[in-house]
Amino acid sequence: MSELGLVRPIGSVGAYVAGVPVVEVSLAAAVALDVMAWVVLSLGVGYVMARRPVTAFAHDGPVLRLRSFETAGRADWYGRRLRLHRWKDVLPEAGGLFGELSKRHLPPGTSMRARLERFAAETRRAERTHWAVLCCGPLLFLWNPVWLVVANWVLATTFNLPCIAVQRSNRARVGRLIVRQSGR
Repeated sequence: MSELGLVRPIGSVGAYVAGVPVVEVSLAAAVALDVMAWVVLSLGVGYVMARRPVTAFAHDGPVLRLRSFETAGRADWYGRRLRLHRWKDVLPEAGGLFGELSKRHLPPGTSMRARLERFAAETRRAERTHWAVLCCGPLLFLWNPVWLVVANWVLATTFNLPCIAVQRSNRARVGRLIVRQSGR
């Protein structure tokens, strides 16, 4: 019994604010809502990001900025540490879902440098999309208890971080190619 005299039915979950449920649902309903929420949020964020002009992704910014260990001139950190080359091809590629470019191949362009810069911009778009999806996690507090929000966030991170790693790896590789192209 809560301080307000509310009794939670056995098997129900819900987010509580000052002892009052925001939304109270069964555990099965909460899990179903979670699945639907992640699908809708992921598609919604993807749609919004796809509608932004490519110029919005011309620069890294503080979160997307590649760190020194990612841009070292030698072999790819992600390839060495995470063995990215072994599993990256099994990740879904949804770049073309809303009209954006697929990141499986270089986009068309007038010069190799223009193609590489556009590809780097598309990796920024994809990485920002995955970070934005992860930022939607607090919405789950509306109907989930803390333990279920944490479980959701662990799953969402497990699904999104590999995609972020691939985008960062690709951008580091493309950056090295751009530098080589400039030296010619």
